[in-house]
Amino acid sequence: MLLLSLTLFFSSWNTFVYAGSQSKGENCTIGNNRLQFGTYQFHSDCDAQTYCSSQGTCELKGCRKDQYPFGYLPDAYIPPRCPSGQFCPDESDACQPWLPVDSPCQLNRDDQCEPPPNWQELADTSQWANVTVGQPCEVENTAYVAYAGTNEFVDIVSRGNCQIGSYCDSQSLVCIKTKQLEETCDADKECLSFNCLKKGVCGRGADSPKHFGIWVYVMVGVGIFGGMFATLIALFLIHRRQRDQEREKRLQYWLEQNALRQSIMQMKEIARTSILSLGNGNSNRSTVCSRAGSEESSTPMIQHSVHKSSGLRQQCLSDDNGREYD
Repeated sequence: MLLLSLTLFFSSWNTFVYAGSQSKGENCTIGNNRLQFGTYQFHSDCDAQTYCSSQGTCELKGCRKDQYPFGYLPDAYIPPRCPSGQFCPDESDACQPWLPVDSPCQLNRDDQCEPPPNWQELADTSQWANVTVGQPCEVENTAYVAYAGTNEFVDIVSRGNCQIGSYCDSQSLVCIKTKQLEETCDADKECLSFNCLKKGVCGRGADSPKHFGIWVYVMVGVGIFGGMFATLIALFLIHRRQRDQEREKRLQYWLEQNALRQSIMQMKEIARTSILSLGNGNSNRSTVCSRAGSEESSTPMIQHSVHKSSGLRQQCLSDDNGREYD
C-alpha cells in the first residue's frame, strides 16, 4: 500500500508539472496519451478543451461524450455530442461509427460497441454477452484506486460476458447463476441485488425501496395528533395563566381604589367632626355648621373642591370672633 501511495504521488506530481497544460496551437505528443494509473482517466499533453492531433499540435475538441463536460467556462463553445450510431472516443477528436463485434475498443467504453440486444465491451474488444450458465466465460477485473477521507483502498470492477442473471466466476471461469437474498457471496456481482454485505451474504439493493409496517404509520399518526392536542392544551394553560394574572392585577387595582375612597371618606368625616366640635354643640354657631335638621344634611360638605372646606371653616371661625367682639 505504501508503494502504491508513492507511485500515485509521483505520477500525479509529474502530471501536474508537465502534462495537460498545452492550449490550442501548442505542441504535443500523441505518445503521451494514456490512462492515468489508479483512476484510468484519459490524459494527454493538451488541456481539457483541446486534443493532441496527428500533426503534433493541440486542436479544439470536435465532440464530447458527457452531458456536462469539464473545463469549460459558462460562455465558452462546447463541442456537440455524437448522434445515434456514432460515439465520441476518449481523445474527443471527432465522432466515429459504432464498432462491430470483435473490433478493438477503449477501456469500459460500451457505448463504442454496436448495440445488439445483449452486447458488452470486454478486454478492449466488443463481444457478445450471451454465455449461458455452466459454460466457459471471460472475465475482466479492473482495480481502481478509491479514496475515503485520508485513506485509500482498491475497488475492483469485475465484468464478464455471461447472460443477464448470471456472472462469470473469477476462479473457475464458468458462468454461475446470480444468488438471491441471504445467500453466501464473495463479491457484489454474485448477488442479484448487486450488494454483497460485509457478513458475506446478499443483501437488499441500494436502490430498493424500504417498506415499513402498519404499526409505524399508526405510531406516526398518533404522534402527529398527540402533538396537536398537546399544543392546544399547552396554549390553553398558558392563556388561562395569563388571564388569572390579569384578573389578579384588576382585583388589586380595585382594592387600592376602594381603600383610597375609604380614606377620602374618612378624611371628610374627620374634617366635619372637627368643625362641629368647635364651641357648644347647642349654640346657634354649631347649628350653622351642623348637618342635622337641614335638608342638606344628607349632602356632603365638600362637593367640588377641598378649598371650600377650608373656606367654610374660616367662615365659622370668623363668626365666633365677631360675636365675641359684640
